Amino acid sequence: MAKTAKNKATAGGATRLVSHLTRALRERARLTQTELGRRIGYTGSAISAMETCAQPPSDEMLVKLEEEIGEGLGVFEVARECVRLEKFPVHFQDFAVLEKHALTLFMFETQVINGLFQTDAYARALIAGGFPILSDERVEELVEARMARTALFDREPGALIELILDEAALRRDIGSKAIMRDQYRHLVELAQRRNVTVQVLPLNVGLTGEHAGARGGMTLVETPKHEWLVYMETQGESLLLSDRAKVSMFSQRYARIRAQALDPRESLGLIKSLAGDMQ
Repeated sequence: MAKTAKNKATAGGATRLVSHLTRALRERARLTQTELGRRIGYTGSAISAMETCAQPPSDEMLVKLEEEIGEGLGVFEVARECVRLEKFPVHFQDFAVLEKHALTLFMFETQVINGLFQTDAYARALIAGGFPILSDERVEELVEARMARTALFDREPGALIELILDEAALRRDIGSKAIMRDQYRHLVELAQRRNVTVQVLPLNVGLTGEHAGARGGMTLVETPKHEWLVYMETQGESLLLSDRAKVSMFSQRYARIRAQALDPRESLGLIKSLAGDMQ
């Protein structure tokens, strides 16, 4: 009951709008919650939970609501993106919009594999193992939202996507050996796309006395207006920089990290070898 009350109190605007639209269109169609649920493959209680904001609608539910009571208006289709955005942590929501429309993404990760490149099993194990401890429902919401981001790989026109991974992030086991094996294979598949480059910053880079990536991860993003921004996260907080001087400095740092990383072919070979070690 406490969780239900919290969901109702914290429900976002898109979730509230969908709940009101569903109730209005359902009643207009003279359907009970049980009848509507039966038609789209859900229980009446699931429809009730959605209409009272006790549980936000899933992406699948919104698709089926559009088909059943959308009346060709496309309202639930439009709501899908807004509801999906609300499922992200608050600190990530603004960047999620930038990422979706980005022309270019240059990413450097030090602790774990970047969310855009994660498998659902890796993401689930990572999110479920974090702190504060989340409910199973919230974990699934976050996994669903994270997996929806991967549509960027197939967007037309395509985005130029580059990821540099600290080798430590690759070697940090998340979940199980099977999860890591599938994650390595997924990385290999993505790295072979024409618009994607994956490089690894080796563990021995600091032996030369230089380590441009020692201060942590970052994401450089080019917007449709050809503006460059820098996004960073730490301990559940985020920072989005637009100051040209600061963006220039981070761009130069990123270029230095890229120069210290293994080239794409060597990086791919390392990831493949890690996958092979998981046999």
